[in-house]
Amino acid sequence: MTMALTTVQIREAAQRLRGYVRQTPVLEVDGDDFGLPGVTLVLKQEYLQHAGSFKARGALTHLLTREIPVAGVVAASGGNHGCAVAYAARRMEKQATIFVPGVCPPGKRELIASYGATLRVVGDRYADALAASEDFQRDSGALAIHAFDQPETMLGQATVGFEFEHQAPALDAVLVAVGGGGLIGGIAAWYQGRTRLIGVEPEAAPTLAHALAAGHPVEAPAGGVAADSLAPRQVGTLMFPFAQRYVDHVALVSDEAIVAAQQALWRGLRIVAEPGGAAAFAALLSGRVAVQPGQRIGVLLCGANTDAVHFPSLPIASAKDSAK
Repeated sequence: MTMALTTVQIREAAQRLRGYVRQTPVLEVDGDDFGLPGVTLVLKQEYLQHAGSFKARGALTHLLTREIPVAGVVAASGGNHGCAVAYAARRMEKQATIFVPGVCPPGKRELIASYGATLRVVGDRYADALAASEDFQRDSGALAIHAFDQPETMLGQATVGFEFEHQAPALDAVLVAVGGGGLIGGIAAWYQGRTRLIGVEPEAAPTLAHALAAGHPVEAPAGGVAADSLAPRQVGTLMFPFAQRYVDHVALVSDEAIVAAQQALWRGLRIVAEPGGAAAFAALLSGRVAVQPGQRIGVLLCGANTDAVHFPSLPIASAKDSAK
């Protein structure tokens, strides 16, 4: 299956999303701070997006361009897509039913529920939740919003690339974490080879790496510390032609490297990233992607929905108590 995704369409999508999504900031960092002397790191802080990840762009594109039935929308997700669809549905005053697998962390489940969506936990992995969501869609007539393999999803995610290039032109490379591939596929459709685009996957979930080696999407292992966001078993069919044409290569990183990148982002920048959100940065710190002094390297920090942050629970005084 192929789809046309042009830069004109992406510009129009970005215009449509104005007022609905945040233009997330870019932070330039001296690579010396992270053992990369002479390199400028350009961090796109998409974890500051609504619902904590880039996924809000695709979810809102669906709700802004498609007719929504009375039954509302339904989505399957490892976590972030579910958060985004739940947020988008609340924003547009529609019902949402979200299916997640057991691997979905408690914090993401809580965020989905906080947006008023109906949350259903099914099976162990994304594929289990997807099958259940498809049964629900057939029975209810709800509109299905796929996490990565639908035109509207890819179109919305492509606006990250549009925005990044306008904020930080002339990058020598852009590193993007890959799960189902809607994000890197959309970004590839925007850049079209104008910069070196590198995918980053966990060693435990090499979906795009296996697909590129086979020449088509194939099933791959789906495990590791980032399994809730980067382990769908297989990349999308829509993104694959863009990856084949425009992705330079895929770097694989270990779970240990991902956790080390999370820690480095916190220590060095006080940025809290979930494992999937730190994967692209891990490829640099672990040396899986080689860089040279003088280069400007773009890194997409794509999500921050993590259970790693805990604030103390304090009793909330009533107005009556406060007046005493």
